[in-house]
Amino acid sequence: MTLDELPRGDRAVVTGLEIRGGARRRLMDLGLLPGAAVHAELTSPLGDPTAYEVRGALVVLRRDQARAVHVEAHPDDEDR
Repeated sequence: MTLDELPRGDRAVVTGLEIRGGARRRLMDLGLLPGAAVHAELTSPLGDPTAYEVRGALVVLRRDQARAVHVEAHPDDEDR
């Protein structure tokens, strides 16, 4: 699944990035690296953009950016 499909309040782990160039570098600089835990925190009233917690920081991504991040669902109880 991709990050844009992650329901608000759910957690996941990044498995890969399907993007190249400067956009890939930007996502990686924001902490979206394979193995990083991601939590879908807030969604704007119209559903785009969405804020995600990544490594203790709040990162806001538009849907097309989040669609480039592949994740695997991660239940809350395993994260604690």
